[in-house]
Amino acid sequence: MAIAGCGVAGLACAILLRARGLRVVIFDRLERPAPIGSGLILQPVGLRVLDAIGLGDSMRALGAPIDRLYGKSGRHVVLDVRYDALGKGAPLGLCVHRGALFETFYSAALAAGAVIDSGRNVTATSGGRLTFADGRESACFDLVIDALGMRSPLSRQPEANLAFGALWASLDWAGPFDPRALEQRYEAARKMAGVLPIGRLPADPTPKAAFFWSLRHDRCAAWVSQSLEAWKDEVRALWPATEPLLAQIASHSDLVFAAYAHRTLRSPVSRHCVHVGDAWHCTSPQLGQGANMALLDAYALALALERQDDLALALAEYARLRLWHIRLYQAASWAFTPAYQSDSLAMAWVRDRVVAPLARVWPGPPVLAGLVAGQWGWPLAALQAWAKGQSGQ
Repeated sequence: MAIAGCGVAGLACAILLRARGLRVVIFDRLERPAPIGSGLILQPVGLRVLDAIGLGDSMRALGAPIDRLYGKSGRHVVLDVRYDALGKGAPLGLCVHRGALFETFYSAALAAGAVIDSGRNVTATSGGRLTFADGRESACFDLVIDALGMRSPLSRQPEANLAFGALWASLDWAGPFDPRALEQRYEAARKMAGVLPIGRLPADPTPKAAFFWSLRHDRCAAWVSQSLEAWKDEVRALWPATEPLLAQIASHSDLVFAAYAHRTLRSPVSRHCVHVGDAWHCTSPQLGQGANMALLDAYALALALERQDDLALALAEYARLRLWHIRLYQAASWAFTPAYQSDSLAMAWVRDRVVAPLARVWPGPPVLAGLVAGQWGWPLAALQAWAKGQSGQ
């Protein structure tokens, strides 16, 4: 098996496929593959996949568990999602540093026997072979797995970036923030600041925080050219408590701008490869499901390849097992995004004065908690029921 891309999706596929005895080669454009981004939330469904991989306990030792997601717009509480709305003892989210997740996955993939061929900029694939930017080709593989992300050259490109992206920084934990919550502050839907505890890195005991600031994609260049102190004043005006975090940001380069897009391929299977993660479906980060969706894709693909001897049937099963859950969350993300990242005053007013109060009335709390936890559509139950049925045949 050839895997294009050494991110969460690609490494998860490699570990799961090696556990099933398959030969795996990962191709990545960097000489030393590395994570991109700051922090993320591993939801209960994603953690279940990590447990199946054998890395759940390792990530729990590094991550920061959270009880809730909480946000305010002025005096209004407009986001208050608590995992315990799903019942006493309901599993929590686990916030992790992308670097910690990557190092854990990377080491596990190497230990499992995956081969990593670095410095390979994949540009195309045909007939089981990968073509690289230098014109060379790989050996022929039975299957090529596209895990190159949102802008994969092996996938259909999104029509355009979403209007808003975000600036991200990984900083030392500081300030009067809840260490067991994702906290956000909004001004209408056009400004958003967030603080997320993300645990620690493997070689560093210092607790870290991910700080993010919503920014229109077409204003990124203007932000780079403006005074950093002027931008900090804007953040302080929205959320004064961020001062201890802002003090750690010395230059524009301390923050990374992330652009987002919304696109789902009709099928994850093309004539030359199968797509996983953002290469199949990408969206805004409002529901925090990107890495969790990628883990579910990897798990479903590994199960399908294990249970079906015929490759075409296995890939068809993979598509069927994941498509409903993906479409459900893509639709939910498309609906929620304008309420938190847009120039629409009307959407922000409806969010603050209508949706937020209704969300606190039953069945709102468990419904929203299930959405955030990744449980809408019961993806794991569907995968496990199918695998059990196949084993019994």
